[in-house]
Amino acid sequence: MKSLHLKPGREKSVRRRHPWIFSGAVERVDGAPESGETLLVKNAAGQPVAVAAWSAASQIRARIWSFDPGQRVEAPFFAQAVARAVKAREALPAARHTNALRLVHGESDGLPGVIADRYAEVLVAQFLSAGAERWRGAILEALAAATGCEAIYERSDAEVRALEGLPPRTGLVRGKREARRCPIVEQGLNFRVDVESGQKTGFFLDQRDNRQRIRALAAGREVLDCFCYTGGFALAALAGGAKRVLALDSSGPALELARENLSANALEAARIAFEEADVFARLRRLRDAGAKFDLVILDPPKFAPTAAQAKNAARAYKDVNLLALKLLAPGGLLATFSCSSGVSAELFQSIVAGAAADAGVHGNVIERFHAGADHPVALSFPEGEYLKGLLISN
Repeated sequence: MKSLHLKPGREKSVRRRHPWIFSGAVERVDGAPESGETLLVKNAAGQPVAVAAWSAASQIRARIWSFDPGQRVEAPFFAQAVARAVKAREALPAARHTNALRLVHGESDGLPGVIADRYAEVLVAQFLSAGAERWRGAILEALAAATGCEAIYERSDAEVRALEGLPPRTGLVRGKREARRCPIVEQGLNFRVDVESGQKTGFFLDQRDNRQRIRALAAGREVLDCFCYTGGFALAALAGGAKRVLALDSSGPALELARENLSANALEAARIAFEEADVFARLRRLRDAGAKFDLVILDPPKFAPTAAQAKNAARAYKDVNLLALKLLAPGGLLATFSCSSGVSAELFQSIVAGAAADAGVHGNVIERFHAGADHPVALSFPEGEYLKGLLISN
């Protein structure tokens, strides 16, 4: 096995069990390892400290598979890791209320670059790192064995693959099931998931608990759902007894599926309106018309995938939160989210605070939102906590 040698003083993060080794920490690598090849990681004294997957194309030069330098990274290693992750999800309370869960969550499950989401009997897999790509076949075998799903669809089309020097790849890899519309159930609500071309793997599973919270808050309220995608929050609010719901998104196909989701449930369609629009422009028109809402939901797309883009993203987050706060009725609530890993929870709250100051609103944080328990965050990997949200009262 080839070795990666760390610079003096740069093994500290490995001792703390952080799974990433950046280019600046690497002294040298023996030989010319292939993309995704397993390397033995050694500290400056030459002592083995971990085994990791190599990626010459990425600033993250190596992603650690195991902090046991004696671990053999072969097919059985992946079978055990996948089985352990799937078993952990089976024990979650959410498993009693839905047939759609994240089963593998990358680094937090000891499988950097591997994502697997279950939608009823269809599994959607993503291979987002060089190491995950190299062991793709073994991981697919492990997922099939651990889940028994009748079909596996691959969505390795996220932008981060390019940073690893990998081209995008999508398509059905196992089974024959039509995957364009997967029917799932969440807390008694029916949804259709487009795993072939929907955002992420087709549905925002990380917002499951937060949708349920919005459902509990919506009774009797005028609700505005911005960036509604396929209607997750909007339908939850309607099911919770919202007086009326206005749901906005710029994607026609997403709204088509949102209307299908509405039709799949015994909900009063007259109390909800889906509108295709530029959300920023529509919010300005609503503001200028003097519109007011009792509950506003902001779940925008990822404005800052990396920390380097945080400055530009901050402007967009501030603008949209400022508009939303101006639309809140007295005693109203704003549920605002960021899924940008480049924006920390502290920075996000600071941005929203700035928006409130500019809006002339004295806002209080009364709750904080996070991803569901099927998206765990390893103690040693805080970067895994990408979704953050605030419930603001005015």
